[in-house]
Amino acid sequence: MAVSIHKALQPTVAVIVFSITPSLSKSEADIATGYNSYGYPGMIDMPVATSRPDGELAFTTSNFSGQTRNTLTFQMLPRLSGSFRYSVLEEYGGGGTLYDRSFSVHYRFIDEIEGGWRPSVAIGLNDFLGTGVYSSEYVVATKTLTPRLRFSAGIGWGRLGTSGGFTNPLSIFGESLKTRPSRDFALGGEIEADQFFRGDAAFFGGLEWQATDRLKLTAEYSSDAYPQESRSAVDLASQMNFGATYAVHPGVDLSLRYLYGNEIGIQLTAALNPKDPPFLGGFEPAPPPVLPRTSAAQLSWSEIIASRDTLTEKVSEALSGQGIRLHGLDLDGASARLEIENTAYLQEAQAVGRSARVLSRQMPSRITAFNIVVVTGGMPVSEVRISRSDMEDLEHELDGSWQSFARAAIASPSARTSPTKDRYPRFDWSLSPYLMPSLFDPDNPVRADFGAHLSATVEPTAGLEFSGALRKKIVGNLDEATRKSNSALPRVRSEFPLYDKAGDPTIPYLTAAYYFKPGRDYYGRVTAGYLERMFGGVSTEVLWKPDDSRFALGVEVNYAQKRDFDQLFGFQDYGVTTGHVSAYWDMGNGFQAQVDTGRYLAGDWGATFSLDREFNNGWKIGAFATLTDVPFSTFGEGSFDKGIRLTVPITWLTGEPNKSSYSTTIRPLTRDGGARLNVGGRLYDRVRPLQKPALQDGWGRFWR
Repeated sequence: MAVSIHKALQPTVAVIVFSITPSLSKSEADIATGYNSYGYPGMIDMPVATSRPDGELAFTTSNFSGQTRNTLTFQMLPRLSGSFRYSVLEEYGGGGTLYDRSFSVHYRFIDEIEGGWRPSVAIGLNDFLGTGVYSSEYVVATKTLTPRLRFSAGIGWGRLGTSGGFTNPLSIFGESLKTRPSRDFALGGEIEADQFFRGDAAFFGGLEWQATDRLKLTAEYSSDAYPQESRSAVDLASQMNFGATYAVHPGVDLSLRYLYGNEIGIQLTAALNPKDPPFLGGFEPAPPPVLPRTSAAQLSWSEIIASRDTLTEKVSEALSGQGIRLHGLDLDGASARLEIENTAYLQEAQAVGRSARVLSRQMPSRITAFNIVVVTGGMPVSEVRISRSDMEDLEHELDGSWQSFARAAIASPSARTSPTKDRYPRFDWSLSPYLMPSLFDPDNPVRADFGAHLSATVEPTAGLEFSGALRKKIVGNLDEATRKSNSALPRVRSEFPLYDKAGDPTIPYLTAAYYFKPGRDYYGRVTAGYLERMFGGVSTEVLWKPDDSRFALGVEVNYAQKRDFDQLFGFQDYGVTTGHVSAYWDMGNGFQAQVDTGRYLAGDWGATFSLDREFNNGWKIGAFATLTDVPFSTFGEGSFDKGIRLTVPITWLTGEPNKSSYSTTIRPLTRDGGARLNVGGRLYDRVRPLQKPALQDGWGRFWR
């Protein structure tokens, strides 16, 4: 027996070590639910019917006998988890190495009754969207026998029905369920529902014993005979597996296994939960206290300040100290209209609350109402009307957040803004590091470039922005990719290795954008220039988004010209007109759904379906799939475009107020079908966080 850790294991660990937080809930203190070698809730190779904490994001990497499985799993809901897996199978089928991508889902539909006989029960699909090498389905039940001993048993199909198999019991519903149709492993990417729960079935089961608070011992009987693997790669002498899992740190587990009577395996699991930031409470400075009009300080110097210096200067200085930019200020009778741009806080409600506190300290006593307008791109999005007396009365109330929201009036303002005389023009710049990864190239599954990113923005007047960036690589290996595109479609994305190879330094974007508000519920954008690293051109967009609605509609039309590979100022001879009609739905509880229908960069027509879960602290995890009129065979391996996207807010890592974030998209493959233009500053992402539903969701930070 030999123990080998494939090189694909090493770099992927870096994805999660940046932040490890406790991930075991108190209810699981006696016996924890672990992840199996496929990365979903399980024992060693087999599944269990329990789940991980809601919202948890986990990375597992396991290796045995020439198989390395790297899996990213997200507990999307308390009962539902989804996994994306990238596997390296050496000597696959007696041939060369196979690089396989697959998806799995696990759903717990019955909960265990403590002290009763009813177990928890779950159902799952493994590799339902991939080549099908690991394709299987299962129903599993789990019962806690003692606080530290748990038993699981189930029935599996597909791979989980290949050892000790028997006639499918579901065949009582139809003879066709006795046979599992053959599958073409070459193309992959299709959901072949005609295979689900068909063919022979087999039983599996196992015991988990939490020996100590850190050590868990497992024994299982596997129903997987590894039918696709070469016997020289995986030699099964027994169907029994034994394992020990040690909790190195809360959220980090190391497992050692003795598998199939002949192999040694190892697994590392690292998990974090976006709900649990490393720094509870954050490090932002305390907000200024409300200054009641009845206080001696207010009565003695507020009016003096107003006459000695302009209120605008004082308010601007006070807001700047809170990370908020003053856009405009106007006093009309007993009301003050304050236009703000939030530059620090993920929740706009926190910026509104701090702005109201500033007004309570700076406004003359005759001002009884604060109208705070949140602005982005020179466009007024929402106007929050707050009574000054409510600020004075509710600051220290236990339910002050709820009461202040109930008493506030939030509406969409007119298109008019009143910028201060020194708001425009404005110049901003920043110098920061960048990390550009490239995943799943079969020649080297993980590549990346690291370097310096210089960006600048000029705002000559309200709504007009000139922005650009320059990148210089410091270290990396993206330029070492040698794989050439074999696409039958116009090569709008599949030639990305040529862009990686030719460009250094590069201009990722250089644009002029104009934002405007043609009506109370309408927003517009026109962007021209080098729009992204592969395309330049002109992009136009109009969005209809009422302030108090969770629905929105948008229309975007673009003309795009392919840029030279060096990503400087030249263009190639490929141009295309694209556009989409987009429907947006804020489903509540942090879920955002989107459908984009139209024409893509390769000239194909179709639709993209997206679903994201957004946490109040700025984390965002989602998935998308694009289906167009390009046949699966023409699209190539993977059949259609799909992927996972992840956004990590910087403030979650540091605890400091910061609106910046790191975003990445994980695609199993980068092909040309379903490719959409990447334009910065799209309207929905700029407008939605400033409107009433988002303000309501974040109003708990109004007094923070």
